[in-house]
Amino acid sequence: MAPAETSQSSSTEPATSAPHAPHPAGAALVVGALGVVFGDIGTSPLYALRETFLHGSGMAPTPEHVLGVLSMLFWAVTLTVTIKYVVLIMRADNKGEGGVLALATLATRGLSGKARKTRRAILVLAVIGLALFYGDAMITPAVSVMSAVEGMSAAEPALTPFVLPLSLIILIALFVLQARGTADVGRLFGPVMLVWFVVLGVLGAWQVAKNPSVLEAINPIHAYYLVTDQGFGIFWAFGSIVLAVTGAEALYADMGHFGRKPIRIGWVGLVMPGLLLNYFGQGALIIENPEVVRQVFFELVPKDYILVLVVLSTAAAVIASQAVITGVFSLTRQAIQLGYLPRMEIHHTSDTSIGQIYIPRVNWLLMSCVVALVVGFGSSGALAGAYGLAVTGAMLVDAALAMAVAILVWRWSWPLAAAVFGFLAIPDLAFFIANALKIPDGGWLPMIVASLIYFTIMTWRRGRRLVAAELSEGSLPLKQFLERMERAPDRVAGTAVFLTADAGHTPAAFLHNLKHNKVLHERIIILQVDTMDVPVVPEANRVEVERLGKGFHTVIAHYGFTEQPDIPEALRACRPHGIAYDEMETSFFLGRETLVPSQHSKLGRWRRDWFISLSHSASATKTFFRIPPNRAIELGNQIQI
Repeated sequence: MAPAETSQSSSTEPATSAPHAPHPAGAALVVGALGVVFGDIGTSPLYALRETFLHGSGMAPTPEHVLGVLSMLFWAVTLTVTIKYVVLIMRADNKGEGGVLALATLATRGLSGKARKTRRAILVLAVIGLALFYGDAMITPAVSVMSAVEGMSAAEPALTPFVLPLSLIILIALFVLQARGTADVGRLFGPVMLVWFVVLGVLGAWQVAKNPSVLEAINPIHAYYLVTDQGFGIFWAFGSIVLAVTGAEALYADMGHFGRKPIRIGWVGLVMPGLLLNYFGQGALIIENPEVVRQVFFELVPKDYILVLVVLSTAAAVIASQAVITGVFSLTRQAIQLGYLPRMEIHHTSDTSIGQIYIPRVNWLLMSCVVALVVGFGSSGALAGAYGLAVTGAMLVDAALAMAVAILVWRWSWPLAAAVFGFLAIPDLAFFIANALKIPDGGWLPMIVASLIYFTIMTWRRGRRLVAAELSEGSLPLKQFLERMERAPDRVAGTAVFLTADAGHTPAAFLHNLKHNKVLHERIIILQVDTMDVPVVPEANRVEVERLGKGFHTVIAHYGFTEQPDIPEALRACRPHGIAYDEMETSFFLGRETLVPSQHSKLGRWRRDWFISLSHSASATKTFFRIPPNRAIELGNQIQI
C-alpha cells in the first residue's frame, strides 16, 4: 500500500520540524510578489465597478450611488484584505507556509489529543475551503482574460466577434506552456505587474484630480446612506462589489514563496494605493459622464491609447491566471501529500526551486473546464454571475480557521477572538449571501464543483482508512514475525526495500515475495514514508533507523507536505546508521492493491464505486515517489471494499 495515502498530519508539532529561513524583504522579492501574489486582485478594476452598476444590481450611475459604492469598495478592501488577511491571518505562519491546509494544520496543532470533535470540525472546514478554492480556480482565468480582451470592443466595436476566439487562444496557449515551467516566464511577471499597478494609480489619480470631491467616499457615511436607500436590495450590489476583494486569499496562500514582509510592503506601498486610486478615478469618470459605465476602465484613457491598455491588461490577466494555475498545482500537491487526494504524476520543472511543479492531469482537466466556461458563458459579464460565491465561502472558512488559531495557538481569549474575527467576517457573510442570490445566474457552477470535490476528498480519505484497516488486520507485527521465523529461508545477496504505510507491521508485499519466491535478501529494509504537517523537514532529521536483527531494518523517512519523497535520497541518509546504499544491488518492492466491490461496503454503493475509480486512476507508487524505475517490482493484493 502507498504510504503517502494513509499518512496523516500529526496533531502536535513534530520534533523534526524546522522553520523556513526568514525571507529578506528586498526589492527583488517585493517585485516578485507583485507578479504572483497580487495577480488576481490586481485585475479586479477591469470589471468590479462596472458590474456593480450593471446586471440588475439596482445601482444607478448617480453621484450618490457612485459615492456609496466607492465607500463600500474602500472599506471592503481595507477591512477584508488589509486588516483581516495582511495584518492578522498572515500571522498564522505554519513554518513559512500559508493557505487553507496550512491554516487548518496550525489550528489542530494547538488541540489536545482528546479534542476529536473540534479536530473533525477543523478537518471538514479545511476540506470545504479546499473544495471552494478549486471552484474559484476554474472561473478566475476565464473571467480575467475575457475582461481584458473585451477592451477591444471599446476601441473598435467591429472587433467584438473576435473577443471569444482570441480569449480561447490565449487561455489554451497558457495551459499548453505550463509543461515548460514558470521559472523563465516568472521573471517577467514582476516587472509587468509593477508597470500595471503604476498605470492603475496614475490613470485613477488623473481622473481624481479632475473631480477631487470623489474622495468624500472615504467617509463610511456614504456607504450607510446607500444601504438605507437600497434596503435589502443592497445585496444585489454586494454580489459585484465583492469582485474587488477576490484574490485576497492568495496573499496568504502564497506567503511561503516570498515571506510575510515583502507581501505586506507590496500591498501597502503600491498595490492598495494603485487599486483604490483607480476605483476612485473610475467613479469620478462615471459621475462626470454616466454613459461610460459599460467600459469605464478603458474610458480612463483617450481612445487612441485603448489598444495599448488592452495589451497591458491582457498581460496582467494572463499573469493573474498563471498565479491561480500555479496555486492549484501547489495546493494539489499538498493535498496529495496529506492524503486528501489520490496520487498523481508530478513533474518538477526546476532543479533549484521546489515550488516549480507541473501536474499534467490537473492542468488538462482545468483547461477543459476553463474552455467550457468561456464557450458556455460567452462574456465576462455573464461569468460574473458565477464568480464570487466560491471566493466568499473560502473567505468565511479562513475567518473561522483563523479564529480557531487565535484561540488555540495565539492563546487569545475566546470572546476576543470571536469579537475580532466575527466583526471581520461580517463583510464576508454579506458578500456570501449576496452571491447566493446569483445562484440562478451562474452561482450554481462553483457550488456544484466544490460539492463534487468535497465528496471526492471525503470518499478518498474514508476509503483509504478502510483499506488500511483491512491490510493491517491480516498482518503480524514485524517483531512478532521475526520471533516466529525460526528457520531463515535461503538468503540472496543484495538489499530488498519494502515500502509500507506502517513499519511496525509485516508488509503484504514482503509476505507475497516470501511465499512465492521462498528467498530473502541479505538485507531487508521496511521503509515507511511519513508526511509531516510542516512544509520541509531538515536533512538532519530525514530518517529514523532501527536495527531488528536477522538482517532486518526499519526506516521511517520524514518529508514535509511540500516535498516529493525521494526514496534513494532517504536511503543515502541512512549511511550514518550503518546502512550502505548501492542502487545497483537494491530492489524496491511495492504493494499494489486490486479493489473488489463488496456487497455490503461500509462506503455505500455510490461512494464505493467512486473510490474504486479513484484508486484505478491514481498514479503508481513508483511515479509518485522518486524510485529508480528499473529497480522497482510491484506485487498485487486483492482487497474487498
